[in-house]
Amino acid sequence: MKTKQEICTARIVMLAALAALSVATARSVSAAPAALDAKVIGEASGATPTTSSDGVVKITWARTDVKVTVDGMPLPPAAGLGSWAAFAPADGGNAMVMGDTVVFEDEVDAAMDAAFAAGLNVSALHNHFFYDAPRVYFMHIGGEGKPEALAAGVKAVWSAIKKVRDAHPAPGNGFGGETPEPGHIDADAVGKILGQKATDTNGVVKVTINRDGSMHGMAIGGSMGLTTWAAFSGSDALAAIDGDFIMTADEVQGVLHALRKGGIHIVALHSHMIGEKPSFYFTHFWGKGKVEDLARAFRGALDAQVAVKKP
Repeated sequence: MKTKQEICTARIVMLAALAALSVATARSVSAAPAALDAKVIGEASGATPTTSSDGVVKITWARTDVKVTVDGMPLPPAAGLGSWAAFAPADGGNAMVMGDTVVFEDEVDAAMDAAFAAGLNVSALHNHFFYDAPRVYFMHIGGEGKPEALAAGVKAVWSAIKKVRDAHPAPGNGFGGETPEPGHIDADAVGKILGQKATDTNGVVKVTINRDGSMHGMAIGGSMGLTTWAAFSGSDALAAIDGDFIMTADEVQGVLHALRKGGIHIVALHSHMIGEKPSFYFTHFWGKGKVEDLARAFRGALDAQVAVKKP
């Protein structure tokens, strides 16, 4: 049997443990992020905010300015043509924003550049429909920081889109500029700029860079689609570049920034697989100009990817 002293000591230990647990719980509760001020977000974004029961503040913008048909049917904005941004409270008076932005093809560059200028991230660019006219895309954005700064960033993105439509009410049908014609491209010069071997297939110069990963316990690589590639068509004086860029999550923003800085259009950002390790993302791109300029723009994205610190 335990002595009275042993029983007393055990009780003291138990009470101390309960007290420590109570303090930890109290600290956890007290550390909960402060509620967001919807009015501040509304004023900074220029939109009318609503607050859900979980404290998330949301703003929306229905795209009523462009009439869209899908499979021949007029699509009302409420059926999927609405931009939105949601703000969740975070520690230190900060917030996290996530959103989806409706964009037409000629609005993507302006919207993406505005997002980057405001310190927001772009996490996806893809379509939601087939047989839509004009073609509609959706650009997902995100970020963390002060609520009013994030809201102002969303406003900047939406304002950039509105500026495009104010200048041209109907969505455009091309990037403009001259159209490249078949000619000669110096594959060796392209390879030298990129630091990679360039091949020439019927006048199309291409560079492919393999990457390794795993999926469902199996090793996979370039032969299974883990590649970055760029194809140059046209002539040295005027060519088009298109391609696909494979990235891990922490490489995405740097690559996108570098491509846009080089005047390259981002036309898609999405995933190709489910269950791969690490998780990979792919951005597809397009540009026109002198081969040398296009190659240097692509090299800038490769360098930005390499510059990301690896785990």
